[in-house]
Amino acid sequence: MELDLEGQHADRAYAVLASLVTPRPIAWVTTLSPEGVVNAAPFSFFNVLGAEPPIVGFCPGDREDGTPKDTARNVRLTHEFVVNLVDEDLAEAMNKTAASVPYGTNELGLAGLTTAPSSAVKPPRIAEAPASLECAEWATLQIGNNRLIIGVVKRVHIRDALFDPETMRVRTEAFHVIGRMASPHWYTRTRDRFEMVRPA
Repeated sequence: MELDLEGQHADRAYAVLASLVTPRPIAWVTTLSPEGVVNAAPFSFFNVLGAEPPIVGFCPGDREDGTPKDTARNVRLTHEFVVNLVDEDLAEAMNKTAASVPYGTNELGLAGLTTAPSSAVKPPRIAEAPASLECAEWATLQIGNNRLIIGVVKRVHIRDALFDPETMRVRTEAFHVIGRMASPHWYTRTRDRFEMVRPA
């Protein structure tokens, strides 16, 4: 089967790509409006993009009426955000914050979550998250109707039990994040892992 995403099958691009490129990590992004209202929303078009400098990227879409989602609007106005990672225990709460609510609504309150102060940026972290990445916007690229926000990671917060201070490595065996699978409603756990050592 060959699909022409530039022509005949263009209207299927999202459904096809979101179901094939899996699992995808989830960026649970917190931002602040200029008025100081916290916003939280999950995005699965997300990944780490480099380490020197440390950068991440995520792609917030638009609302159905074509206006930018709150996250994109807040980043455009304040140039800061926090990426919070999602583990199994937070899956349901994360899903609640995906609801479309009026601008200025604090989704964390609706999900029964709390915030913790960040160190280098103004938007708070999600206190319950296993890890959070404080970011400053480096650039926002508009590619057609896609918006790619690239952030420089200024600080990383990791739950103590998930980090070995002697080896300076994440205890991956204890880090049970979830991933996004096929559109529209599928996710995966990440407990089933295997190791392959790279050839010399």
